[in-house]
Amino acid sequence: MGKKRKRDVELVILSDIHLGTYGCHAEDLLRYLKTIRPKKLILNGDIIDMWQFSKRYWPKSHMAVVKHITGLLAKNTKIVYLTGNHDEMLRKFSHFRIGSFQIDNKLVLKLNGKRAWIFHGDVFDVTMQYSKWLAKLGAIGYDTLILINTMVNWLLVKLGREKISLSKRVKDSVKSAVKFINDFEKTAADIAIENEYDYVICGHIHHPEMKKIQTEKGEVIYLNSGDWIENLTALEYDAGQWRIYRYHDDAQAQAVKLPKRFNESLDDDKIFKGLVNEFLNVKK
Repeated sequence: MGKKRKRDVELVILSDIHLGTYGCHAEDLLRYLKTIRPKKLILNGDIIDMWQFSKRYWPKSHMAVVKHITGLLAKNTKIVYLTGNHDEMLRKFSHFRIGSFQIDNKLVLKLNGKRAWIFHGDVFDVTMQYSKWLAKLGAIGYDTLILINTMVNWLLVKLGREKISLSKRVKDSVKSAVKFINDFEKTAADIAIENEYDYVICGHIHHPEMKKIQTEKGEVIYLNSGDWIENLTALEYDAGQWRIYRYHDDAQAQAVKLPKRFNESLDDDKIFKGLVNEFLNVKK
């Protein structure tokens, strides 16, 4: 049988991939990317986790994601990299342009006459603003929990049981976490309504969502692309419609074959040479 036809998508938004961490589902993301042909791809922050970046852990699958994304430029895909808190060092390169690739901190898009305000969302995180060391400590703890979760799920699969998400259970059971998500969404919506945007699109909180939020001053569609640690989700916009893509519901993507030995880590030289080549020598 020949290769299956890729889906044409007008706009795809990804965030919180966290390449370079144990929790990143790089292979699953790569399978998804191989099934689509986006006209525009927005990387909405925390793509490479520079907080926890370790030369000891950078599997070939993580580099393969970078190569695939930059390879889209040669296929006429426009790519916008919006910075997040875990890749905040790229903020000094805001407004950088080369060919169809650009780096910014935020973006306003016009979609069928409507305005979409897109940014990562860490600006609303009080912990990020006033206690960055605490936020980084929390990120390490979160990554450790994901690593433990991976081992637990490996054991559950061996026992014929369903996988679980420890971090998701913690979030859903802790009232302060639920309140944080609700406050985050409300703050984003309030500012978007005040500035008369039709859509406000964020990442950061690893909670995929699409809903209308109404206040006394108006209404806005709030969207969040989720992440590729727990939820494995993205936002897709095509033919005037938004939807939350969920990898776990996509049998076609799950069936994509990838090369063996993708979990092997690259050595230090190959990691940095590869990143430099892919991100700085982008072909027009």
